[in-house]
Amino acid sequence: MEMQTVRKEIMGVSFDDVTLEEAVATGEKLAAGPGFSYVVTPNPEIVNMARQAEDYRKILNGAGLVLPDGIGVVHAAKILGTPLKGRVPGIDFASGLVARLAETGGKLFLLGAKPGVAEQAAANLKGRHPTLTICGTHDGYFQDSGPVVEQIKGAGADVVFVCLGAPKQERWMAQHGPETGAHLMVGLGGVLDVYAGNVKRAPAVWQKLGLEWFYRLLRQPSRLGRMAKLPLFLVAAAKEKGRRGRA
Repeated sequence: MEMQTVRKEIMGVSFDDVTLEEAVATGEKLAAGPGFSYVVTPNPEIVNMARQAEDYRKILNGAGLVLPDGIGVVHAAKILGTPLKGRVPGIDFASGLVARLAETGGKLFLLGAKPGVAEQAAANLKGRHPTLTICGTHDGYFQDSGPVVEQIKGAGADVVFVCLGAPKQERWMAQHGPETGAHLMVGLGGVLDVYAGNVKRAPAVWQKLGLEWFYRLLRQPSRLGRMAKLPLFLVAAAKEKGRRGRA
């Protein structure tokens, strides 16, 4: 039976109200085809980009799954009176999907990051899941999409992790995804660097407390400018709630 998810609109972006387990189950169905779908994992920064560009917002809302990656999105949903079941981090969704692919025999292609990173990520994923089929890799430093599309097509990929950073990765999936022959693409930002071991995730306790963003800030103080926009995002949500109340 096909699982129907409920979507809740948060600042112009319609998020699927799902748990991690529900998201992975839906992702597995999409990966099996038929046709083509893509998954996006917006955080507040991506939602803000979508508020500035209508075409980008349409791309996000046109995804087969729209997952609330950032804790700020979850907080904004509460403020707006449309609470979500919780945060669904892109890397956790990806890891759950990888485990399913290792069981079903689906083919995974890794696209993005600096030269050599996707290959190391592939080796590490194979180490954890010996039955996983990784049918190809390509770095994110390309000018012409044509050869990349042909490589994915030739590899017979079922799923492609697209790690080009926002908004490039979402635009790329929507434009080029259907011609690759893949059934599912997932926009995952810097996930390949984590899988490759170049970037360390926050300890589990920080993740559970919704403080992964703070851990990353402590390790990368240069992110302060980006993180400072989070309170402004929540203020914007409160203003939106006020407008809805007056409407």
